Amino acid sequence: MTGPIRTALLVVDVQNDFCTGPRAEARFGTDPAALHSAVAGTVRAVARARRRGVEPVFVRFVGDPEYQGASWSSRDARRGSAPKCLEGTRGAEFHGVAPAPGEAVVTKKAVFDAFLGTDLEELLRRRGVGHLVLTGLFTDVCVDSTARTAFQKGFHLTVLRDCTTALYLPTDDMLGFMSTLYGARVTTADDPAAWDAPPYAGGAGEPVPSGEGQRE
Repeated sequence: MTGPIRTALLVVDVQNDFCTGPRAEARFGTDPAALHSAVAGTVRAVARARRRGVEPVFVRFVGDPEYQGASWSSRDARRGSAPKCLEGTRGAEFHGVAPAPGEAVVTKKAVFDAFLGTDLEELLRRRGVGHLVLTGLFTDVCVDSTARTAFQKGFHLTVLRDCTTALYLPTDDMLGFMSTLYGARVTTADDPAAWDAPPYAGGAGEPVPSGEGQRE
């Protein structure tokens, strides 16, 4: 990529079925505070990005049965899980955030990875984006799946720890994993540096951040 590396904020799956109501909160046991905090942090991050001239890109999940692969539907049947974020329902609507006119929305159909089966990569390349700031749900599911592909496609990553939370694994463990394996910078939305491409994002010959290059 030539020229300055642009940044985009990726807002992942901040939707009603994942964020609010007894069903969503029950997934966090007796204390859904981490869920509410991640959503509130993402709302702040969207506002901060806009003030800094960083474009938000909103990713939404739809889980209608006709979009599910055989393994997805059989898993849900075994677990007794009803599909979430059905197209056209309140559950699929964004929660606490909403795209402004002209801001991009990417819809993924019964997949975790925002690059899979969508035009996300084309959209980012067209805008000259080489650095993604990730927020949303969940750190160990869709955020990680998206971050993994983004890294392999050459995007530099920042993950905002105050704007995400994990569902199955410890959040801090997942953030450490993404930092080590994907070279992700982990910080908060209040960090001014979060909104600029990392200083080592200079293309070929760039220095390797401390801790990288040790194993994979």
